[in-house]
Amino acid sequence: MRTLLTLLLCLALPAHAEGFLSRLLDKPVPGGVAVVDLGDAPHAPQVSYQDKPALVIREDGRRWIAIVGVPLQTPAGAQTLLVDGQPRSFEVGARTYREQHITLKNKEQVNPGPEALARIGRELAEQQEAYRRFSAFQPSNLYFDRPVDGPLSSPFGLRRFFNGEERNPHSGLDFAAPAGTPVKAPAAGEVILVGDYFFNGQTVFVDHGRGLISMFCHLSAIDVTVGQRLARGEVLGKVGSTGRSTGPHLHWNVSLNDVRIDPAIFIGAYRP
Repeated sequence: MRTLLTLLLCLALPAHAEGFLSRLLDKPVPGGVAVVDLGDAPHAPQVSYQDKPALVIREDGRRWIAIVGVPLQTPAGAQTLLVDGQPRSFEVGARTYREQHITLKNKEQVNPGPEALARIGRELAEQQEAYRRFSAFQPSNLYFDRPVDGPLSSPFGLRRFFNGEERNPHSGLDFAAPAGTPVKAPAAGEVILVGDYFFNGQTVFVDHGRGLISMFCHLSAIDVTVGQRLARGEVLGKVGSTGRSTGPHLHWNVSLNDVRIDPAIFIGAYRP
């Protein structure tokens, strides 16, 4: 009986185990996350990476750690943070991503014309501004809930070919789910952008704090407005197939220090 009780306690409290976040999040590969130990200090160190502010938290009430998104194009080897203006290095390992080939009937979504390109440019600038936001509030949780019920389909980082032509790698994680399935906030945050975009369709951006941003796209409906505060688990929209999509699914991006990273890391589903 005592053994069973001990097991149940361990299962119930993984997020509070010592060093849990470091073990969960530290995947220092291209498109991954590096957790850098900053030691103990009375106040949080100021950290930047590639001229962008980085998320810093106090882990286990003892040490400060920087949680940094690593760009997908980063080569293996040493990278440098600035910690209170002083360089601090960390190592990035290698990772290879597989290919995905997709056929689209709408050729305009593969090679857009001049009018569509102008629209895409305007939309890209709007979305980049949202990704660059760095709010003062700390994330409520870094062990995220899954935003939708459904199996994982296309993973992060796929080299994507549309009608045989290579385009940008897959910058998020896809969930297979029927149209109309509720999409929920994986952590508390503020809605900072909603739109109906050429590639992403109906889209919601949620700021979780300190440069940690989620984007949810291809929605069939948006149930929130800009400026709205969301609780963890609150519905923000419904699964759809709007924009450049071959069928109903949720595409979920996670961005950290303006770097798109593998969302699977934050839900304990990362596979090397």
